[in-house]
Amino acid sequence: MYKNYIKIIGLIALPIWLLLLPNNFFDNGQSICPSKFFLNIECLGCGITRAIQHLIHLDFKIAWNYNKLSYLILSVAVYIWSKEFHKTVIKIKSK
Repeated sequence: MYKNYIKIIGLIALPIWLLLLPNNFFDNGQSICPSKFFLNIECLGCGITRAIQHLIHLDFKIAWNYNKLSYLILSVAVYIWSKEFHKTVIKIKSK
């Protein structure tokens, strides 16, 4: 019963937490990409976390420079998040 309430709290807390973090929070530090670590070659996903954090803070140019796919990835993530949020709210209301 409480599982759905906890899920809603988590779904609400995640975007708020990302908004509260500074836009350059993920800009520094060691990369965890295996391609970058072992081969020193950037893959298609390199920079996506930094780019999405900048997109969330409306730094479009910086996000574009980090990874152009971030616009697509964030759009898909927001769609999945909203579907999951809606589904969980419906479950809570039906009880």
